[in-house]
Amino acid sequence: MSEESENINNVLITDETKAIVAKKKPSLVGRFIFLFITALCFVYLYYRLNGAAMREGLSLVAYMTQVFSTVNWIPWLLLMVGYSLFYFAIDTLVVTRALNWFIADIKYKDIMPIRASAYIISIFNEQIGKGAMAYYLNKRDQIPGWEVGSVMLFVMFCEIYYLLVWATVGYAVGGSSLPDVFGLVPYIAVIATILLILWMAYFRGAILPNNKFRDRRILHAFRMAKPWHYGAFFLLRSPALMAAIVVYTVALNLFGVEASLLTLLPFLPVIFFAAAVPTPMRAAAITFWVILFPENEGQMAAFGFVQHNFFILFNAAIGLVFWRRAQRELFGK
Repeated sequence: MSEESENINNVLITDETKAIVAKKKPSLVGRFIFLFITALCFVYLYYRLNGAAMREGLSLVAYMTQVFSTVNWIPWLLLMVGYSLFYFAIDTLVVTRALNWFIADIKYKDIMPIRASAYIISIFNEQIGKGAMAYYLNKRDQIPGWEVGSVMLFVMFCEIYYLLVWATVGYAVGGSSLPDVFGLVPYIAVIATILLILWMAYFRGAILPNNKFRDRRILHAFRMAKPWHYGAFFLLRSPALMAAIVVYTVALNLFGVEASLLTLLPFLPVIFFAAAVPTPMRAAAITFWVILFPENEGQMAAFGFVQHNFFILFNAAIGLVFWRRAQRELFGK
């Protein structure tokens, strides 16, 4: 482990959690489960794609080569570059506002280098990327790591609800055309709404007023958060998803798959959530595309693989643009 990685871990670990972390060992069971799920995804993809190739009288390699050769790549590339830059702008805005709400008045242009640089680390794990931001702000602005860590927890918490809200909206719009499993969305939304109300009431001291768990430093942002903060997060983040619906609809058509905005509205929040799971190559997200569009197995497998990995890698390329500035601010190099 590098010296920088050790410093990141030291910043994020508070005094009250050191004892727990010291006792905790890497979970081999958790790693096995992730690898097992990933293997299942690839076995499923192979089964579906090989079946589609056999129906066409082609080998799997010839079938997928044919699929890739029919894509209109130049318009797709321009579309995805524009979307990635727009996402970066919205993502930086959300992080900046959250830090302004709960910690300090930090300018948007000063957050851009670290948010972009964190995309490089996020290739492997989004949560480690957020941890790098805590280290950066602690080193540059002397902001306690636990405070930044609390804001990152707030952002991750709100992202789950943000995706759930849009999945619920999508189900309300096009529920009749969705797979039966999507029928769980309204029930999950009701339970999540109740839990959110209880969550906010707890951190406002309205319930269990004598409980000390809420006083932990890593929960600083939740103690300060008011209901409007959660709503503001949703409004600030939503343009990225709305743009994604348009972009992914156009991109699907460039891959030769007919799709409409209303078709993708309920799908994307679920697929984006799957993409957040740290499985190699985002196998779960790629598999989702094939499951949701079973009549276009080859196109959807190609689309899922290229779409998600281009987005991740191009974001990392944005990070490389800001990497020198981030290094200068951190290490004076």
